[in-house]
Amino acid sequence: MAESVHLDRRGVLFVLSSPSGAGKTTISKKMLGVDPDIALSISATTRPPRRGEVDGKDYHFVDVETFKQMAADGEFLEWAHVFGHRYGTPRARVDELLDAGKDVLFDIDWQGAQQLYQEAGPDVVRVFVLPPTMEELERRLRARNTDSDEVIAARMARAANEISHWDGYDYVLINDDVEACYGAVMAILRAERLKRRRQIGLIGFARDLIRSVPDTDTTIDD
Repeated sequence: MAESVHLDRRGVLFVLSSPSGAGKTTISKKMLGVDPDIALSISATTRPPRRGEVDGKDYHFVDVETFKQMAADGEFLEWAHVFGHRYGTPRARVDELLDAGKDVLFDIDWQGAQQLYQEAGPDVVRVFVLPPTMEELERRLRARNTDSDEVIAARMARAANEISHWDGYDYVLINDDVEACYGAVMAILRAERLKRRRQIGLIGFARDLIRSVPDTDTTIDD
């Protein structure tokens, strides 16, 4: 049996966006649980931790002044205001993951996806997840039992705005079945990993294949 061939490739910066409640967090957790070659980009935020959240694991929790200084020093690949708080992607963490041969998963909104694409261009793959209906989206938000009616109303209003930017993404999926949607997301990730421009080891591999053929003057018909 021939040995398995491993080719070096460029990492994928994989953006998964959706309105709050449409399923991106569930899908992200499933991806991270089964695929050792992808790691989560942990955002910095000025909002206080929610129950059960761990600093450095769920978010890097910082105060407003620290966040502003990080932004001024160019330490973020992207950042934005969301519901009165700041969120940003630390550049150093992403570089560290890419250097380790990992793909990087981003749980960010359309503004962050746009900024990241401006920074990293073709390395970025953008996937947007839609709810099947707005009624189902509200039902999911209420089922969490973590937000007041006022917050849910704000999330629904923001959802309409976020959905209006669906055409800024490379792929758009409807999450009417979380397992099917997760399967589609993983299929996209696998296909993007195989794109020729990311297979940086292919040039040398192909050259070695050609060189391994003995020189001959014999003409072989196709």
